[in-house]
Amino acid sequence: MKLAIFLAAMVLTVPAAAPALAGDPHHFLYTSAGELPSHEAILARPDIAGAQVVYNWRMLEPGEGSYDFSAIEADLALAERLGKKLFIQVQDRFFSRQARNIPEYLLTDPQYGGGLVPQVDKPGETDAVGYGWAAMQWNAPLRQRYQALLAALAERFDGRIFGLNLPETAIDIDMEAEGTGFTCEAYFEAELENLAFAREAFEEAHVVQYVNFWPCEWANDHNYMGRLFALAQERGIGLGGPDIVPWRRGQMKNAYPFFNQYKGELSFVGMAVQEPTLTYTNEETGKPFTREEFIAFATDYLGVDAIFWSVETTWLND
Repeated sequence: MKLAIFLAAMVLTVPAAAPALAGDPHHFLYTSAGELPSHEAILARPDIAGAQVVYNWRMLEPGEGSYDFSAIEADLALAERLGKKLFIQVQDRFFSRQARNIPEYLLTDPQYGGGLVPQVDKPGETDAVGYGWAAMQWNAPLRQRYQALLAALAERFDGRIFGLNLPETAIDIDMEAEGTGFTCEAYFEAELENLAFAREAFEEAHVVQYVNFWPCEWANDHNYMGRLFALAQERGIGLGGPDIVPWRRGQMKNAYPFFNQYKGELSFVGMAVQEPTLTYTNEETGKPFTREEFIAFATDYLGVDAIFWSVETTWLND
């Protein structure tokens, strides 16, 4: 289904979203499924508003159309007991060679084309080494199954969780590989279709798309970034990203200027300081970025509402 046709068929009114957080910004704990209970002491801190937890597709749908949301229910119960909010991230791309974490039927049924494509460190080069996987969202049958999962999540959790976020737009794949069906436009349209579907399904919770880079694009030369931000503003969709790295060149040539341009105009902006982010250094000081530097850039330039901090962040463990 082409994106223009899909959007034209949708109701144009913007769904009522969860209320914004007062103050600027609020701090969330970022962690993976099954790990939140071990970080209860951090979650309970008065300066922590809640948690963002990543759940992979396979654990949420162990069999075709058979869903297991027990991990989310457990994390939500813990958050509610502590008076905290919960963001859930539904992961369809992975960053290790062993993590093929989509349902088995997607890997074996021919209509899904294999389900996954490898992420490689040097796409298109003969000596590229695989380091992870990405779901083939441009495959229409696979995309329909992902949307079915989003619909099931909305039926169970809309109005109970604070927000849902979809994974980053960046993927590192061999775009010239035969048999995948990948095209730049097909991937872009698939991601926006999933996002629009999520916004319709979740009428109360925030819906946030993580955006950092688009494959095939640099400095908005395909207008993918521009089209995404315009859609987000129009449809009441939140945006964010996996890394706050002040003034880093790659991000400044892609998503960051758009966050600045749309500052104050998006329904929600949530950005993360994940484990790799903590390793970057400030070129002026030669030292890792401080908490204050992260917050200043996120607030003053990116206009964030919330920061999702890795559990490895030093100040959380002081």
